[in-house]
Amino acid sequence: MTTYIHAIARCICCGVIFSFNPDRVPSTKAINGEREPVCERCMTTLNVRRKAQGLEPFAILDGAYEAKEVE
Repeated sequence: MTTYIHAIARCICCGVIFSFNPDRVPSTKAINGEREPVCERCMTTLNVRRKAQGLEPFAILDGAYEAKEVE
């Protein structure tokens, strides 16, 4: 039997609640020093802005916004 898990949290940037794979989701350090997840919409927006400035986009790992398979 295959089991799947996902985490649910608020995006540190926009505050929307979303689900994600806790091992693959992009995150950033909050003011308190803890790592907080960033939703797909905010990462996409950030990467568009980075490209416009001539910077490399941040990588979004495959499966970052999907459930994690647990064996």
